[in-house]
Amino acid sequence: MFSGILAAITWALETVIIGFALSMSPLVNSVGEAIFLAPFISTFLHDACSAIFSWIYNGARGQLGNVFRALFRTRSGKWVVAAAVIGGPIGMTGYVLAVTYMGASIAAIASAIFPAIGSVLACIFLKEKMKWYQWVFLLLTILGVYGLSYSTDLAPRNYLLGILGALLCAFGWGIEAVILAKCLHDPEVTDEYALQIRQTTSAVFYGAVILPILGLMGFREGGLSPWAFAVSLFRGSGKTVLIIAVAGLFATVSYLFYYKAISRIGASKAMALNITYTAWAMILALILDVILHISDSSHGIAYPSPLTIVCTVVVLVCSIFAAADFKEIFAGKE
Repeated sequence: MFSGILAAITWALETVIIGFALSMSPLVNSVGEAIFLAPFISTFLHDACSAIFSWIYNGARGQLGNVFRALFRTRSGKWVVAAAVIGGPIGMTGYVLAVTYMGASIAAIASAIFPAIGSVLACIFLKEKMKWYQWVFLLLTILGVYGLSYSTDLAPRNYLLGILGALLCAFGWGIEAVILAKCLHDPEVTDEYALQIRQTTSAVFYGAVILPILGLMGFREGGLSPWAFAVSLFRGSGKTVLIIAVAGLFATVSYLFYYKAISRIGASKAMALNITYTAWAMILALILDVILHISDSSHGIAYPSPLTIVCTVVVLVCSIFAAADFKEIFAGKE
């Protein structure tokens, strides 16, 4: 459960950072609106950076040979590849679309319905059992998340695209978690190996399939193809790429904790804990606002309303109860 909470906190940091990167030029145009290619380019770079960090992590531990064996010699490793395509190119693109067109806080809220989707799928396909009170607390958590959407002053740039992205994200991540929970039962596929396979697959799929398809469809930005536009971000100071890389680092740490939680307590409970990133994103955004003074000076810092505070507490507390088995707790079991 502690791993699940740490996964949520680090993903909240990733959310705030990627939202900041997507508000920078050249990912926004001259009038401050996000360009169409921004979600695809940023996700490709995000997952590529995360894949590099994963390779470094496993390489430093001398585990690269085991990663290749897990990928090529086990059925579970190949299913991780399928989960990567669903959770990466589909789920992550939806997530970044939501961040781009609705803002980091609202996107975190809208996409947080994935635990409900994943929990239902886990009950059907993995036979994971959730007590009646865990379903109640999960419902209360989602209601708290829904309440948070009414307690923010952020104005969506494009509500339709934002909602579409959130739905892609919710279904992609929900299905991915269920597949990974099954794969992580295989002793040859550890959390760390699965993460490297997942992030590498996602980055390769983006670079080799999605970006070229967008180019063939005629999408350009400033006369540049998607690949050329991605390369152009490295010119000059490369500040945007650096910020995306930092987001990718936090994403890597978050995934490591999340996969550990899935393997130890199951997909349903891990997702119930992971949903707390919606509340942590609100808290961290406020802390960064106070420290860095990001808010418009004419309006000051946007402190949370009473509704925001109440909903944040509901999300944090109820999600933990949704993942907890009271019978095991009172019986003193691990």
